[in-house]
Amino acid sequence: MRPPSFGIQTIPNRPYAELAERWRDCEALGFDSVWLPDHFVPTFRPELPLFEAWTLLAGLATVTSRIRVGVLVSCNTFRHPALLAKQATTVDHVSGGRLELGLGTGWVEFEHHLFGLRYPDDAERVAMFREAVEVVDLLLRNDVTSFDGAHYRLRDAPFRPAPVQRPRPPLTLAAHGPKMLRFIAPYADRWNSMETADELRERGARLDDACAAIGRDPVEIVRSVLYVPSIMPAERPWDSPGAFRDFVGRFRDAGIDEFLLQPPPPEQRATYERIALEVIPGLRAAT
Repeated sequence: MRPPSFGIQTIPNRPYAELAERWRDCEALGFDSVWLPDHFVPTFRPELPLFEAWTLLAGLATVTSRIRVGVLVSCNTFRHPALLAKQATTVDHVSGGRLELGLGTGWVEFEHHLFGLRYPDDAERVAMFREAVEVVDLLLRNDVTSFDGAHYRLRDAPFRPAPVQRPRPPLTLAAHGPKMLRFIAPYADRWNSMETADELRERGARLDDACAAIGRDPVEIVRSVLYVPSIMPAERPWDSPGAFRDFVGRFRDAGIDEFLLQPPPPEQRATYERIALEVIPGLRAAT
């Protein structure tokens, strides 16, 4: 099992200067990666402000130098996959080859309605996602791409410049159900999901089976959990160093390699720093 890695997902609802300082702080505290969510409004507080993820990512990439950067995950129904591939390549250059490219089907129906965007039913969103992953993968790997799908079509599309990272930036794919896990098995460099440790263990086993079916070594895929307090209210990893170790230990036992977490509120800053500077290095060294 690979050593654990740790990242922070920041919500882009503060002034830019403050967000830039938060990203510099994540890098200074030694986290491996830092991410933005992709929404038009905050999922659970739609009255609050929110910046657009990819343009903000390009700016924030310039205030860091080491840490990996990404959007966790890009909503496929917001953008044509060719546009996403162009955005990703641009940020890969801006960041000096530090981009992690995340993509998911999209799942918050009400924000589509608020902004007049079509929200396809589940089957169509999955079909669009499947094609989008193929399109993004092809564009990032090739100089010229053609693709003839039910939802997306490209005809001799040149893609220049190529991304800095070759053969392409790593793909982080969000998937939960058996069919989706079978689909992402050939493409994912990182699989990301949210749920209890027991549920992620079961999903991980299904991903292992999907990899075996196509002859891919499942250890090639990083197993990643996103901790969102409002979605996983039973988990409280930021309460103390012990709580953090317990959280990581249970999910490590379930096969998780990477822990991406929304940070605690400011009043828990001292514990947050202690976990980043003392607990996380110990967890890395113990593997």
